[in-house]
Parts: sequence; C-alpha cells; structure tokens
Amino acid sequence: MWKIQLFKLNFDHREHDAVLAAVDSGWLTMGERIQAFEAAFGEYLGHGAHCTAVANGTAALHMALLALDVGPGDEVIIPALTFVADANSVRIVGATPVLADCTSLNDWNVSAESIARQITPRTKAVIVVHYAGFPCDMAAITALCRERGLKLIEDVAHAPGASIAGQMCGTFGDISCFSFFSNKNLSIGEGGMVSAGDAALSQRLRYLRSHGMTTLTLDRHQGRAVTYDVVEPGLNYRMDEMRAAIGLVQLDKLPAGNLRRQALAERYRRNLAGSPLQMPFDQLPGDVVSAHHILPVLLPQGCSRTAVMEMLKAAGVQSSIHYPPFWGFTAYKDSMRAQDAPLAADICSRELTLPLYPTMSDADVDLVTGALLGAVA
Repeated sequence: MWKIQLFKLNFDHREHDAVLAAVDSGWLTMGERIQAFEAAFGEYLGHGAHCTAVANGTAALHMALLALDVGPGDEVIIPALTFVADANSVRIVGATPVLADCTSLNDWNVSAESIARQITPRTKAVIVVHYAGFPCDMAAITALCRERGLKLIEDVAHAPGASIAGQMCGTFGDISCFSFFSNKNLSIGEGGMVSAGDAALSQRLRYLRSHGMTTLTLDRHQGRAVTYDVVEPGLNYRMDEMRAAIGLVQLDKLPAGNLRRQALAERYRRNLAGSPLQMPFDQLPGDVVSAHHILPVLLPQGCSRTAVMEMLKAAGVQSSIHYPPFWGFTAYKDSMRAQDAPLAADICSRELTLPLYPTMSDADVDLVTGALLGAVA
C-alpha cells in the first residue's frame, strides 16, 4: 500500500539465525542470552549502569515507580508531550500525573523551569522523555531534582545512543526505562530494559521483574540453587530468550543505524529549509548527540493536518502524529487541560511525523519532502 512506510525493520539473516539458535538451545526464557543482553547493554550505556531486561517499556516504567515507592497521594511530573504510557504508569500505582510544558517551539523537550513550576509538597518524582531522540537539558533537571529531593526517571524510549558530553541518556536518572517496540531504534518487537546506577535499587528491580524471587528457574536447572525465597511481592515482567537474541544483534547495529538516521534527518532539514514548515531542535550544542528516533515537523498555523496526511497517503507516504494530547483522551479529559501546557498544546495540534528508518534512501526522503511541500502548498 505504501511507497514509503513510516518505519521499516532493520533486520537481515542475523536476527533470523539468532532466533533459530535460541529455539534450538531448548531454553526459551530468562537464560544466558538475557544475561548477555543485559551485560552488553550495560556496557554500551557505561557510567556503572546495572541493566534488567523486561517485557516492554511500560513494564519498565511501572517497575521504576514501584521501586521508588511512588504511590497513592504522590504526584509525578511528566512531560505534556509524550506517549500515554507515562501517564498510565503513574495512574496505575495510584499517584497523580502532573503536566510540565515544552521548552519552546524549537526545543520540544520538557524544561527544568516548567518542572519547577509544577512542584508541590506532594511531588515525589519526575519523568523526563528525550523527545524524538534529542536529549533534555539534564544538567539543569538533575540539579533541580537533587535540590528539591525528587526522584528522577528517564524515559529513554526515543533515545538509545543519544548522549550529552559523552554520557549516554539513560545514565542521568535514578532509574531509566527503555522500549524495544517494533518501531524503536533498537527493535525486538516487544521488550524493554530498566537501568539503575545504584546496585541495591537494581536488585529491587530484579525482584520486581520476577515475582520477588531470590533465584530463577535457570539457577535451579543448572544446580546453583535448590529452592527460592520471595522477599517482596513482584510481577512477571520477564523477557524471553528469542527477543534477547534479537536484541544482541540489534544492539550491534544501533550505532550505524543512528548515524544513518542522522544523515537522513539532515537531508530532510536541507530539503525543507525556507519552507513554511518548521523542524525542531535545529541548533544542538556541540556536545549533544541525538538518536533521531522520529522525524517531527510543525505545520504552519491554519494548515489542515488531516488534509495533509490524506494527500501524503494518496502519494503513498505514510505519516503519523507524536502525540495526541492527554486532554483529548476519555481517561484524562477531566484531569488535564490544554491551558496547563500551552506550548505542548500548540505542538500537539500541528505536529506531523514523517518516515525515518536506517534503510531509507536519499531518494525516499526527496519523495516525502516533495509530496509534503506540495500538500502544504
């Protein structure tokens, strides 16, 4: 149906062979491939990261909040421009999500200033999202959280491989949460990772992942343990061996994939220069590296996004929206308001996401931008 999809998997025979090897091994869950994936991802992040592979990114968020003892009566500040999983995870533990606004129409990340305006005596934690793969101002945000005694969770779903002054996103917060959903830079279908620099906190996350059990089935199978204790109530948020096998291959491809995304994003920017369309994050500090997860643009005021998307569809180009606003959802319309985050409200009403993936060609970008400029005109 599509000449150019929003996203395509960067898979080849290596993922196929890795899955077959996992199946042929006879051990399908929480085995040596999980351990290898966790170790490799922790080494990739650096900065003493202790990594725990989990079922998906939302599971990682849920576990992070539980591990930090966030619950009823607490407030958690989240970006107004993010996927609903951040708000849902806060609600699920009984806490209240509070919206902080974007920095500007050029920097769509949440700012330390907007977070500070939302802090109350009930605020327990802050969740930041590195939108589209562009790092937040972590120096200011971490300083604010330390000063006010707040826990900091990084939602790094968009940003594996993004960094500030050589330090990887996902190593600034108390706990960091990654998603490996199909359209992510590191894609395994369903899966995620939760990371913490503190060893004790990491151990609690491991207990939460698997029923609060002190040993796993693999330990007992290999004779390292006979039984187990349960030290606290836990969940079943485990990853299987097939996904870990794919994850190891995808992690190896991630640096080159991110570099290709950067080159494609630069071509988009050149093609759209001088048009009425705006691409955010146009001037990054020299020490900031983006993962370029998605390609967002801001349509002109008064331009019908629905009409533009229909024209792109007619040209065979798939597009999307990142993200619909919380106040438009039935579950949140009575508790969140557009006026609480005016910049995010404006962005949500005009944002359009264009195709971006490592196997995309330069000619594909030219086709997309040609169709887009024609539609906007």
